[in-house]
Amino acid sequence: MITDAQVESWLREDVGHHDVTNQVPGETSGRLVAKEDGVAAGLDAATAVFDYLGVTVTERVDDGTVIDAGDVVLRVEGPAREVLRGERVAVNIAGHASGVASRTRRAVEAARTVGNDVRIAATRKTTPGLRGIEKRAVVAGGGDTHRLDLSHMVMVKDNHIEELGLDAAVERFRERVSFATKIEVEVEEPGDAPRAAAAGADVVLLDNMDPATTERAADLLAERAAELGREVLAEASGGITVETVPDYATTGVDVISMGSLTHSAASLDYSFRTGVEGK
Repeated sequence: MITDAQVESWLREDVGHHDVTNQVPGETSGRLVAKEDGVAAGLDAATAVFDYLGVTVTERVDDGTVIDAGDVVLRVEGPAREVLRGERVAVNIAGHASGVASRTRRAVEAARTVGNDVRIAATRKTTPGLRGIEKRAVVAGGGDTHRLDLSHMVMVKDNHIEELGLDAAVERFRERVSFATKIEVEVEEPGDAPRAAAAGADVVLLDNMDPATTERAADLLAERAAELGREVLAEASGGITVETVPDYATTGVDVISMGSLTHSAASLDYSFRTGVEGK
């Protein structure tokens, strides 16, 4: 949900305390036009910006829509001053979100060249203040949000294991969470995957392993899970790119998580134009 407080902070940052540039009289219309192919996202946030300024959004495509260069994804009508004031913030937010959605869609499609069973997930490597927008953009691109924040799942990472030890860390956190909260354990060696499962992990993160090593770890984990008589999910992460997604999708993991979906996505190029269309 985009709040008025968020929109106000975005506009305050861009408009400042004395906006002379946009002191334009009269009414106008405007349109957000894609300059390249991609997947639309962030249009709910762009709409919220214009709504806050009293500008009417007359038309918009749904987030997740595949768009081509030249497509109009949003149209507005209202006071020229307010349309112009909202323009840059709306373009920046929609461009960033659409870039995330487009990169996610490419990763999902890369995984689908191998099969339909592996999920592509984001991480918590998001821009402070924009996590909600970026996570929704991942969904628009067909990906999984993973943890929205620290309360959604316990992840026992290398630093926790360094401080507490693997078994003690899992036991400590298991005692402190609800029965409904999953625990994920990050491991960097294949032999630690079945150990994490035995300690009580619901998900084991196979971190920074090449595809061959990931496959060995996933096999060991599957064997241990069968012995335990319960499901333990395998997740691959660490330096995985869109190009290497198919290699990891064949390893037997259930999830491929990629921080690059959010922290390295290039903005989709949009242009905002006012006045009569076609001129």
